Amino acid sequence: MGDFIGHISPGLFLVFYGLYQAIIVSRAVILNDSLLYPSYLSKNKGKWGRLWQIVHAGWLKIVSGSLLIVYEINCLEEGLIFMTKGMPPRFMYPKEWQHLTMFILLTLDGCIEVVSKTVLRQRCVVLERGATVLGVYVLLLLLVSHVKDSSGVELQVHSLLILVVFLLMLVLMAQLWAPEMFHLWMIETFLFLIMGSWLVQAAFILFRPVSGFPWEDDDISDIMFVTTFFCWHVMSNALCLLGIYGISSFWHRCYSPSLGLMGSKEAPCHKSSSGTFYKLLQEAEHQDKDDQAPLLSNKA
Repeated sequence: MGDFIGHISPGLFLVFYGLYQAIIVSRAVILNDSLLYPSYLSKNKGKWGRLWQIVHAGWLKIVSGSLLIVYEINCLEEGLIFMTKGMPPRFMYPKEWQHLTMFILLTLDGCIEVVSKTVLRQRCVVLERGATVLGVYVLLLLLVSHVKDSSGVELQVHSLLILVVFLLMLVLMAQLWAPEMFHLWMIETFLFLIMGSWLVQAAFILFRPVSGFPWEDDDISDIMFVTTFFCWHVMSNALCLLGIYGISSFWHRCYSPSLGLMGSKEAPCHKSSSGTFYKLLQEAEHQDKDDQAPLLSNKA
């Protein structure tokens, strides 16, 4: 993974995953629907409904993780050797083995999500979230040790990535206790987009600079511009998330009849609840009058 393709491939996966999740979360916020048990999955029982249930983020993780595992194993000409045959034996390719560990956890996370959603009788949300937290926690540990021999621009690039992964781990841990909170899902989506776009940017910074000349580790201006570019990524992804929400809101209000039906269903609900409360007040008043009538007759 220590090349251009190795950085841009997981970056593109995270970007597409973040965009997919941004659409799902925006729809749930607009329609006030459940994020874990959306209503459109329970209503669509036909062929397309079953297909939509099968094609979800879990399979995206499995396919992407498997492809990255194959690429990582085949990227070395002599193969991914674990230890040397000499005495004393030495570990070989530590960074490549770290990459392989990340991709294996990504694939296992996808497998657990697919099994929980399609195989188990009752979906286990805690198991799904726990697997994702474990994967991000291991990713954080590997990244911290990954930059031990880095310096200058490369160190700054990976340090900013570590910051995003740490914040993502905190958000995912909070979701273990509040899995339906929209704010946490929005922040999670935002952090996934930043991770993906920054990995794509890192591929160009470290391996294919746009200027055609490598970045200078001794030049403080290059290191400062790395942070500036990261801030631009933060602002761009925030605008992207806001744009997806705006387009989704416009689409559901103008072209999706489900929103109108939902609004029409909510109105009678409020009317019926207020009417029921009014009826209860009337019944209470009638009971008070009935109780007071014998008392007045006895006094007379």
